[in-house]
Parts: sequence; structure tokens; C-alpha cells
Amino acid sequence: MAQQVKVPTVGESITEVTIANWLKKDGDTVKMDEVIAELESDKATFELTAPQAGVLKITKQAGEVVPIGTVICEIADGGGVVAPAPTAPAKQSSAPVAAPASAAPAPKPAATGGVKEMKVPAVGESITEVTISTWLKKDGDLVKLDEIIAEVESDKATFELPAEANGILRIVAKEKTTLPIGGLICKIEITEGAAAPIAASTTPVVNNQAATSGDSYAKGYPSPAAAKILDEKGIATTGVSGTGVGGRITKDDAAKVQSAPAKESKPAPVLTAPVIASGVSRAERREKMTSLRKTIAKRLVAVKNETAMLTTFNEVDMKPVMDLRSGYKDKFKEKYGVGLGFMSFFTKAICVALKEFPAVNASIDKDEIVFHDYCDVSIAVSTPRGLVVPVIRNAEALTMAQIESEVVRLATKGRDGKLSIEEMTGGTFSITNGGVFGSMMSTPIINPPQSAILGMHNIVERPVVKNGQVVVRPIMYIALSYDHRVIDGRESVSFLVRVKEMLEDPGRLILGV
Repeated sequence: MAQQVKVPTVGESITEVTIANWLKKDGDTVKMDEVIAELESDKATFELTAPQAGVLKITKQAGEVVPIGTVICEIADGGGVVAPAPTAPAKQSSAPVAAPASAAPAPKPAATGGVKEMKVPAVGESITEVTISTWLKKDGDLVKLDEIIAEVESDKATFELPAEANGILRIVAKEKTTLPIGGLICKIEITEGAAAPIAASTTPVVNNQAATSGDSYAKGYPSPAAAKILDEKGIATTGVSGTGVGGRITKDDAAKVQSAPAKESKPAPVLTAPVIASGVSRAERREKMTSLRKTIAKRLVAVKNETAMLTTFNEVDMKPVMDLRSGYKDKFKEKYGVGLGFMSFFTKAICVALKEFPAVNASIDKDEIVFHDYCDVSIAVSTPRGLVVPVIRNAEALTMAQIESEVVRLATKGRDGKLSIEEMTGGTFSITNGGVFGSMMSTPIINPPQSAILGMHNIVERPVVKNGQVVVRPIMYIALSYDHRVIDGRESVSFLVRVKEMLEDPGRLILGV
């Protein structure tokens, strides 16, 4: 007897889902509790399992939006589906036969004598060091160009490290080692057949070829230092090949490029219409908006239309926090197993300020203002599917180590699409950090039904006046967007000033004054 499979209830506020992907095809034999499809709501992605064994008959196709309770497939009684079972051992039995041939170690290509030194790339303006989180390859392994060999962790994100040459890996920095930007991570003994542009002695070449599909977004883009050098030499950045992560143009690449030769003065040419070379594409493509993207769009427009939103700004001298962090980050990591980042300092400072200015931690419910005696801080996380905002519960009661652990845990689950509904609902105040992408200033949008959100930005050395003297300090601009229906200007400005005071004198966070 066939059993109908319906869209399950996945949350109180969710009325429909999108069939993101069928993991099994129509007519396939499935087992009980085997994952057969992925369902996507406006908040998360869920796995759909088979309630019984049998033959799958799909009634709703991938990409369709269906209400909760809709029948999307049927599974015929598995009692009559016995014949296909013996095919599985047959496939598995072929593996041991092929194993001896594949298991025999192939001789490693002979080394050419060249060595490619891989150094810590520039991963952000405010990031000065990284930690080797995990080596995905062992010392002595043969690696290929662009193969991921390690994971590198900063205080803001985790990055994949691709091999910069074909050859034999020689690890220099062990796991959990902290290195400054430009520090030596490993060496690759280049083997026969390695591409010439990968050799350590090769000078970056100027070319006009377009980047191939699949290249990293960083390919062909210079670091700030490299851009300055190329500008001084009069060389276009689009004409330089980069050897950094994802093809990024590094300072060394820019230094090796020869300056553009001075051109003789010639009469201005007669301008003509450009001739488009054959093979240039002007194609367009359309993609259906996901449920998450549609929901984000609706809520952002609703916030702009339904709130009296204003933004106030201030600046923070981050030197005290950076000095404190530099002095204790190693001991902190050793004791708690998590890096000491800026987010814990900001979260603690915000919780102190929210207690002093409760209206900033309030929300509107019809004709009432709801004040919260607790601080559930939402952290905005950018994921491939869109922006998600998981919540750190009772942040005011957590230690710095607990806050850092929660940030890492929630951000990782968000990027993997594994956040639950409970982890994304609620929240009394939000923090968003555009500084990780290089943002200098922004006006963040409130996350309803909350009344305020704090925007962090990049840290840049700027000249400031201290005690009558002009000094250079690492400065971050911070922004507070707030709903003027709940929060007055005095409260919003005073709140931001209080956050600034706590960060510029972090000892007050420890002493509670």
C-alpha cells in the first residue's frame, strides 16, 4: 500500500516551504528514514525522510512552493521491493577488486629543485594575524595547484588555504600556531609538470585574458599595498596575475612587475567606435528568488515603511581593546579553546549600556512598549543563502569566553544552513559587523520587532587629537539605527557614548563601573 508523504509542520510562523532539492529520483527504491529531499522555508532548510521503505513516486517538483500539509510524494509498500537489494553488494564487491590497483602507491614526481613559499595572505584590513586551525594534508603529501590544504582562522572568520603550486608539501607552521600576516606557513617542493607561473622565481605577467569560470572573487584584485605600488608604476591592476589566495594580487606581485615604459607624445588619435571581438558574451540569466530572500526583502521594506528609523554615529579608539587582546589572547585561547575577538568586547559593552538605557532594549507590541530585563543579542551572519540573525541568549550573564564560543557556534551553523528556528527567533537587540567586508560607514536596518541595531565597521589608523597632540590611532566608526517611536535622541546618543566609553576603557567592563 502506498503511503502519502506530506510537508510537515516546521514552525508556528511558517505556512509554506519550497522544495529545494530531491535527493532521490522518481522510481528510486528508498529505505525507511532515508533522507529523500530538502525543504527550504524563509528561515531554515530541513531534511525530509522516508516514513517507510518502498518505491518513490514524486508528485511535486523541485522549486515548487507548497503549503504545510501538502502531499509532495508517495512511497509504495516496500514489501514487494526486494529484487533490487542484491545489486548493492554487487557494486560494493567491485570496490575490493579495484582497491589493490588504486591502493598501490604511485611514485611521486621528481622534484624540480624549485620551492614555493606560502605565506599568510592579507585577509582583511583590521586582521593582523591568523591561526592555523586544521591541516587537511600531511607533511610530505603530494598536492595539486589550488587544492585546499589547510583551514586558517582569524578572529572574524575561517578561510580555506589553497596550494599555490603542484608539488610536495613541507609544513612549517603546525596546527594551532598563530602567525602574523606575511608569516611563513609552509613550503611546496615543486615537482615536474608544475605550471611555470607557479614557480617562486616567476615574475607576474601582464595579460588581457579574462578570468576563467570558477575563479575566486579575489582573482585579479590587489591588496591595498599592491594597489598603491601598481598605481605608482602606472600599471592597470587588471593586467597583473596574482599569486595570493584565490588569485589576489599581493604586494610581492606588484613589486616584481616592471614599470610601464614612458610613452612618446603623439597626436591624439581620432576616436572611433570600439570593435567588439567575436566570442564576447552578453547573455543574461534569471534565478527564482528563494523563500529566505523573499522574506528578507519583505521585512526590510516593511521596516523602512513602518518605523521612524534614524541613525546616530560615533567613533571608538580601539587601541585599548587591541592592546588588552594582544596581551592575553594566547592565554585566553589556551585556557578556553576559542579565540579572543572584538565581538565579546562589544557584546559586553552593549549589555552594560542596555541596562542603563532600557528603551534601547525595548520593542513595540500593538499599543504597548515591552521592556526586557534580559539581553538576547542577535548577531547578523552572512551566509550563501542570505542574511541570518541567530541569537545569543542572556548575553548579560555570559563570560567573554562563553560569548566567543556562542559566536563561533552560531556563525558556523548559519553558514552550514543548520540553524534551528529557535536559534533565530527572539532577540532584543542586534549587532552587525560590516567591517569584515571593509565597510567604513553604514546605516544598518533595524531587525523587527527590535527597536535598535548597532553597526560595527573596519578599523583604520587615523590622525586624532589626544591631550593636545595629534597622534595616529586605530579608529572604528560605530552606528546606532533606532526606532524614534520608542527611543528619543538623548537616549540613543547617550547609549552610543556609553558603549564608546566602555570600549576605550575596557577595564570598566571587568570592574563593572
